[in-house]
Amino acid sequence: MVPPSLLSERRGAAMSLTAAASGLVVFLLSVSAVQGQRGWGVNYTSTKICAVKGSTVEIRCSYTYPSTWKGRVNTVQKTFWFTKKKDGEFVDLTTVSKYAGRVEDLCENNICTLRIRNLTESDSVEYHLRIITNQDAHWGFPGTTLSVTDLQVENRSGLSTLLQCLSRCSPGQTSYIWFKNGQEVKEDTSSYADFRYDSADSYSCALKGYEDFPSPSVCVRGQTCNRVIYTERSICALKGSSVDISCTYSSFEDDVKSKFWFRPERSHQRQNPSQPEDLSEDSQYAGRVQILETERGRFTLRTSDLRDSDSAQYLFKFKTPSFEWGSDLPGTTLTVTALQVQVIRAKVYNYSTEAELKCHSSCSPAGSLNYVWFKNGEKITSTNTSSYEGWFQPRDNISCALKGHEDFPSPAVYAPKLPSVSVSPSAEIEEGSSVTLTCSSDANPAASYTWYKEDEDSPKASGQIFTITDFRAEHSGSYSCGAQNKLGRSNSTFHLSVGTGSSPMIVNIIRTTLGVLMLVPVFLLSLWTRKKKALRSTTEAHEPEEIELDSIPEYQNDSHTAAQREDREEQEDLV
Repeated sequence: MVPPSLLSERRGAAMSLTAAASGLVVFLLSVSAVQGQRGWGVNYTSTKICAVKGSTVEIRCSYTYPSTWKGRVNTVQKTFWFTKKKDGEFVDLTTVSKYAGRVEDLCENNICTLRIRNLTESDSVEYHLRIITNQDAHWGFPGTTLSVTDLQVENRSGLSTLLQCLSRCSPGQTSYIWFKNGQEVKEDTSSYADFRYDSADSYSCALKGYEDFPSPSVCVRGQTCNRVIYTERSICALKGSSVDISCTYSSFEDDVKSKFWFRPERSHQRQNPSQPEDLSEDSQYAGRVQILETERGRFTLRTSDLRDSDSAQYLFKFKTPSFEWGSDLPGTTLTVTALQVQVIRAKVYNYSTEAELKCHSSCSPAGSLNYVWFKNGEKITSTNTSSYEGWFQPRDNISCALKGHEDFPSPAVYAPKLPSVSVSPSAEIEEGSSVTLTCSSDANPAASYTWYKEDEDSPKASGQIFTITDFRAEHSGSYSCGAQNKLGRSNSTFHLSVGTGSSPMIVNIIRTTLGVLMLVPVFLLSLWTRKKKALRSTTEAHEPEEIELDSIPEYQNDSHTAAQREDREEQEDLV
């Protein structure tokens, strides 16, 4: 039975709780705030936000500004988030050391988002957006007030078994999850839990839906119990670099038989998923991990040559002869990131481009405030911040790296290279046929494509592929494909025409000619055969005839022979 005084305390502290789409943010009050003066304005999505310690929060707003100001064109030069001034100037949060590696400033199409990771209680302040144009500056007031809460387990009734999960911005109707010695043991709609516990046990609680951000495990009796506390809940590290993941642990028993780091999903791939695999024995980490225990109770996993596949959650386990630490509590989440160069703004001229670039990653490695910029492989010494402004030629390549990690630069950005155009079909174009043109250019940022025909002002098409379905003589001419990104443009010109053998009349002539040519060999063979036969007949007529004579010649009656000749002549006359 919960004491009435405690219920009253809960109701007094309870506030409305809503989970954001990211699953990490708790909103206490979601009311839009608009500040505007003569076309200037900032609209904050929420005026008050409550988020759980260790989680990630996103503070959003949209802004407006007059297109003309004091009779001149008004364009935005820069936007940034701030919480305070220093020496009379607003301080960009991305340059503040306590936010290093935890903050991202994302602005596009007049919508700005401030993302803060691994929240701490010191982040509980009011945040504002500042807009700077080529004419003036403006900032939105009031801004968004962030409250960061941590959960704590407390013994609320002295020597009894009643525990309470407390937070500074307590929710109204929500469920709690309880953990004992690293293992989930209870899910309840109340922030109170009644356990039978002893001096060896530690307890932790979390909001349902926010299991990744539990309270620290606490010993409810005495100072020594079975517990594990991770130094950091989330770590961002650069691809190719090294990282240390640490925790502190204590055991109620002095005899610890084993202790190791593991990844749950790697263990599930083994023949015995119930037994986690020590990462120091994992082939994927061979030669890349070290186990360090520089002081009693602190255990560190050091991983070098980080890869994308190393992004995962890392857990620690220890065993004694009679106890094994559970694995339901979240460990440390490692995100391996690569740098990217973003084009913040750019103005393209005929032979050069003026641009502002920013070195960006999906998360920022902690402690890295200095950057190195490269142009065509050479260091740019004029800046060491995440932003760089300068003039670029069409063939320039620009990349960035974190100082101390120059061997792991971002991919370079550059204007489109000379486009190449392919024509399908690749043979001569027949009148009435379909012709497909494809344009491609080396694309960072990715290029957009536009097609033009000589002596025509309007573009023929946009996109990488251009198709002429019924090609006619009037389609013949010079065409160009233009590739353009934020840093510049490039064009390729080519000529299309109907092939000389594509006319139907010419095709018929070719077919007839081919037919005649095929008959010529047959005719010549026939003549040769007839000539050979005639030659054979002539030769046979001139050859002498052999006559056999009897040894004794037999003479016939001349009168009888003459009579036979007369009879034969009469028969021929009758016929």
